[in-house]
Amino acid sequence: MSEQSEFIPRELDKVLARPDEVLPDIIHLIPLGSGPYFPVLVQPVVVDNLPWGAAVKKVVDSPHKLVGLSYTPVQSGKTATPEEVRQIGCVARIHRTHESDGKIQFIAQGIRRFKIIEWIDRVPPFLVRVEYLEPVINEDADQLRAYAMSLISSIKELATLNPLYTEELKHYLNYFTPNEPSALTDFAAAITSAQAEDLQDVLETVPLLDRMEKVLLLVGKELELARLQDKITQQVQDQVDDQQREFFLKQQLKAIQQELGIAKDDKESDVEVFTERFEKLRLPEKAKKAADAELKKLQVLDPSAAEYGVTRNYLDWLSSVPWGIYSDDQLDLTAARKILNRDHDGLDDVKERIIEFLAIGAYRGEVAGSILLLVGPPGVGKTSIGKSIANALGR
Repeated sequence: MSEQSEFIPRELDKVLARPDEVLPDIIHLIPLGSGPYFPVLVQPVVVDNLPWGAAVKKVVDSPHKLVGLSYTPVQSGKTATPEEVRQIGCVARIHRTHESDGKIQFIAQGIRRFKIIEWIDRVPPFLVRVEYLEPVINEDADQLRAYAMSLISSIKELATLNPLYTEELKHYLNYFTPNEPSALTDFAAAITSAQAEDLQDVLETVPLLDRMEKVLLLVGKELELARLQDKITQQVQDQVDDQQREFFLKQQLKAIQQELGIAKDDKESDVEVFTERFEKLRLPEKAKKAADAELKKLQVLDPSAAEYGVTRNYLDWLSSVPWGIYSDDQLDLTAARKILNRDHDGLDDVKERIIEFLAIGAYRGEVAGSILLLVGPPGVGKTSIGKSIANALGR
């Protein structure tokens, strides 16, 4: 069912079609791509000004102001052909029109079902000859009452699950009484989110009991969907409430601990940890100045700032370097060659260059001066060669 809007007039004649009212058998027809229109609807309808604006204007100028609306499943932007138009539709009375941005909007007050029996004009604006379909209510009154009570009960439950259904129900009761079974059935179908083909099947079902059975199935599916949606919404809301409650409790606990002096915030803890680390290290003067500068910066930065994380990571790395801790190099060329051959198959040129590098270090008594640069694409063994060199040197 379409959304209500301020465009809908608040006061309409509550008598949609008198039993003795003679409806014209030749009417203009406008195809609707969104779905079928039901006799109980009082809704805004929007169509392209071209080619349907001419038909709307002719209908507005006519004494009866009646237009046929038929479901036509065509792609957006494509003009429908008579072969694509469903033969059973709804005649509606136009109450108000408004043009804007190539569209024409009008209020359609659904009146009665019709069936197309002849196409008079097969190009827009369509003109058709129709016969009107009225349900002959000769079904058992108790059965009708039972079906009607089931529909009303389902609609009431829908209204409790979703406030939108409450508004639809109020709007319906402005024009109908609950004891009109045909109107009640069409209204129940119209408020569902059923597929257009299923709704068209309801529109084409004239016998009242058959129609009520089909609509009860649609309303039942809608009710299950509404219950599931309500359950999901409640679960999400409960989860959000739990998360908010946990967050506030943690904040309160942190504030209490800080007030009692038994806890520090994250920034204070970080500064304290890094300060203790640097005190245990023998940093060179240049490294010590850099560490002090970064610690001062960390103390003034907001923990939620991006730069805080960068500074913290830098201090973490700087305090993890083993400043002032040295080990003796193991310059055993035989052991080094054995380790390289054990860890790597091939790469003879690379291993020979490394052995030469270590041999020079063994001759000098220390590995210093030259820097080895390992070049190559990812996955060729640069990192593992580096690890083997470290193992060979005892590092």
